[in-house]
Amino acid sequence: MAPRRAAAALPSAVLLLLPLAVANAGLSGYFGTKSRYEEVNPHLVRDPLSLGPAAAESRLPAACAPLQLRALVRHGTRYPTAGQIRRLGDLHARLLRRPAAAAAACPAAADLAAWPMWYEESLDGRLAPQGRRDMEHLARRLAARFPALFAARRRLALASSSKHRCLQSGAAFRRGLGPSLGLGSDEVEVEVNDSLMRFFDHCAKFVALVEENDAAMCQVDAFKEGPEMRKVLEKVASALCLPVEELNADLVQVAFLTCSYELAIKNVTSPWCSLFSEEDAKVLEYLNDLKQYWKRGYGYDINSRSSCILFQDIFQHLDRAVEESKSSKPISSPLIVQVGHAETLQPLLALMGFFKDDEPLRANNYVRQTHRKFRSGRIVPYAANLVFVLYHCDQVKTSKEEYQVQMLLNEKLMSFHHSNETISTYLDLKDYYKDILENCHFKEECELPKVNITAIDEL
Repeated sequence: MAPRRAAAALPSAVLLLLPLAVANAGLSGYFGTKSRYEEVNPHLVRDPLSLGPAAAESRLPAACAPLQLRALVRHGTRYPTAGQIRRLGDLHARLLRRPAAAAAACPAAADLAAWPMWYEESLDGRLAPQGRRDMEHLARRLAARFPALFAARRRLALASSSKHRCLQSGAAFRRGLGPSLGLGSDEVEVEVNDSLMRFFDHCAKFVALVEENDAAMCQVDAFKEGPEMRKVLEKVASALCLPVEELNADLVQVAFLTCSYELAIKNVTSPWCSLFSEEDAKVLEYLNDLKQYWKRGYGYDINSRSSCILFQDIFQHLDRAVEESKSSKPISSPLIVQVGHAETLQPLLALMGFFKDDEPLRANNYVRQTHRKFRSGRIVPYAANLVFVLYHCDQVKTSKEEYQVQMLLNEKLMSFHHSNETISTYLDLKDYYKDILENCHFKEECELPKVNITAIDEL
């Protein structure tokens, strides 16, 4: 009964905001890669340091001690890019140009015209204050989940992409650990490692045939012109009393993303959210997921194959930890934390075969993909993290069981493909991914074809 009494005590001004909050709750699950981390871990809204209901199930295996933790982390909540801010400014300016007399006929447009356009291009994708909190809290939760690894005097290897938001995220993660690690000053610096965190930039085949090839996004472009997006476009144009010809899918998407940014950055329900229903949000989420699928996921093999350099590096460090343990040497890298992007994690997860649907995501199968596995907001929200934990286990029946591995995505245990279990012997895991570990060579995978062939034929 206590919550009911608390609600009765709310001031009327707060009560007026409640419908907006409720409306926003219907949209926030569809923001794709612009989703708050709290969407995948709702318990963090109440307590950002809670280990959540899954904490019990992720306890260490019996008689096993962690040797090494490797965390691949997406940067925290960020501001929009300069391009997104320009498009938002363009849309906002169109609303401001409308005659004042039209306000009564178009209340949504009037509300948005009165909305203060506070984004500046200089913010260009930088880490927001909430992003720093994302990282500090993640560090503290991981330390609470794996106290033996994060104990004092354990060495932390901290790396990042060269992007400002990632460097700042790495520094915030380190800050979240406080003085508990007792690190020396030479270990506080965040190492820049674009070869691993931005492998896609260094893959000539990906850059030429996907990143810079408009034809590679033909499914995305087709969906922008398709019936589902047309319906959303017409509805938004009507709400804003604008000719539908003045809007396009990109402008509608930037309005929707502004709704997501205001929630993630400022924890407020933006008036931009009022333009969209939950059905509209599902369509716009699919548009975002189509782009992720064809540019970073299963759409083209090179998307995932370009990440084998990172995958192999993970296993090289695990191999070294196993060898050091067998030789009774201290583990040289017990903690490895690397901060990158959604574009770092998504290809790696595709390489490992996670979140793969039976049918590819296409412009013409939106309805059939309603229950798809590939939903980027559930996989790589802000502060997304993929964690590999290597254990040494005593009291085992065979020597193969002495070294075991768990994987967590966004602090939830993942089931391995080869066993459908949440823990695997290290040897079984290596054997399952043997082909990638032995035969995926970054230089060869990423080399552009020497023959004169069209990009789409090659893909």
